[in-house]
Amino acid sequence: MTAAFRSARSLPLWTLIGGLIAATLDISYAISYWGLTKGVPAERVLHSVASGLIGREAALGGGAGTAALGLFLHYFIAVLMAAAYAVGASKLAWMRRSPWLAATLYGLWLFVAMNFIVVPLSRAGMKGLPPDPVWIGLSILVHIVFVAWPIAWAVNRALNAKGGLHAR
Repeated sequence: MTAAFRSARSLPLWTLIGGLIAATLDISYAISYWGLTKGVPAERVLHSVASGLIGREAALGGGAGTAALGLFLHYFIAVLMAAAYAVGASKLAWMRRSPWLAATLYGLWLFVAMNFIVVPLSRAGMKGLPPDPVWIGLSILVHIVFVAWPIAWAVNRALNAKGGLHAR
């Protein structure tokens, strides 16, 4: 197996790893924040994720199965976010040269996209940001540090692999 082939094959693997790390950190934050500040159980947080696909009433009435759907959807979305970053970083050299800047901008974009495009277009029934400035500020930070930075780290690990297709 050639070094170029190993590197090309490692990009999907490292993209998946970055997405899984990002999803784990993000959902851990959401469950912790809502649990500690408002006493919301983890299952309810996962129901809110599932509500984007099946609607609020169906999600709340779905029990553990709907919570599992929410967890699956959360991880699926994070892996898609990682894949989108990987495509961009594969094509745009500045993203590989300046991964912290690229990831920070990507994290800001993810916050905007999720809150002003994805969620409003979903069946969750929510529009705009919640009226909690602490949640908003922390969510911006989390989208950068817990979501975009791990994704960028993982993707760049593959793209900048020694002897790989995109080595410097």
